[in-house]
Amino acid sequence: MNNISSAYNSRRLLTYSPAYTVVPTYECFNRCSYCNFRRNPGESPWLSLEEARVRLEAIADRGVIEILILSGEVHPGSSRRSPWIRHLHDLGQLALDLGFLPHTNAGPLSYEEMAQLKQVNVSMGLMLEQVTPQLLETVHRHAPSKVPTLRLQQLEWAGELRIPLTTGLLLGIGESPGDRRQTLEAIARVQQRWGHIQEVILQPHRPGSRQQEALPGFDDRALPDVVAMARAILPENIRLQIPPNLVAQPDILLACIEAGARDLGGIGPHDEVNPDYPHPAIAQLSEIVEPLGWHLDRRLPVYPAYYRWLTPSLKRAVDRWNGEIGSALPVN
Repeated sequence: MNNISSAYNSRRLLTYSPAYTVVPTYECFNRCSYCNFRRNPGESPWLSLEEARVRLEAIADRGVIEILILSGEVHPGSSRRSPWIRHLHDLGQLALDLGFLPHTNAGPLSYEEMAQLKQVNVSMGLMLEQVTPQLLETVHRHAPSKVPTLRLQQLEWAGELRIPLTTGLLLGIGESPGDRRQTLEAIARVQQRWGHIQEVILQPHRPGSRQQEALPGFDDRALPDVVAMARAILPENIRLQIPPNLVAQPDILLACIEAGARDLGGIGPHDEVNPDYPHPAIAQLSEIVEPLGWHLDRRLPVYPAYYRWLTPSLKRAVDRWNGEIGSALPVN
């Protein structure tokens, strides 16, 4: 994975983040009908810091850069909400202390909670999914935190707090093509105001063995058109991401890349959100993309344009990784 300059010059650079997922808890007060992740509150013990340390120390020499702290959601009114936020913070600090770069996605957070977690995360994430309120009558009817205005508010707060952010669309959960366009336009408006959105994930729904209701998967054949729509609507400084484990056919993945996708997301040993769909090996992905002139390279979970927003300690952690692998992205 060398010759980064020539990859820039040919404009045929694809990136991915070598990642490992830590789940503080699977418990979640939402009950999205398509979810393959959640457990009922009280049925998922929290991951202790001691066990997290054991797991992270075990991967210290495996080339992992990003620690994705991916949590189910504790209800905002719960007495355990504040301890949960402190636990997320402590896990981020642990990851930093062990030399990794943390990225937290834990559902909608308050402004104060986001400000607290900003101190120990180089970036954060929240899927917008879809802005149509009609889904609150179907797949999100038991999911209070999936109210579109609530999620849009967090995107705004992240911009105000200067938090580099990943968001995205979940495709095939009952939305129309017009709904997708409106969701992309909403993201574009937030980006035009704050400029903090690094990536937008275009994530096709895939049926899993644990979801509560039967819901067919998104039609892969429509995915390149969604990518092209997103590229036409979103500002150029947002990178489009396609999860390769959810795109079964190599020709569809290549068509998405040609349509404007330039990132393959976090790739690690296990996809916690879609456990039935393992990540492909990097060598396998390279065999798919390199014959068409695409160069696959590692990146950090924070893009160079946002380094100036990091605290001094986070910036030092990023500098150490850049000294080891270099930045796989040009400075905007």
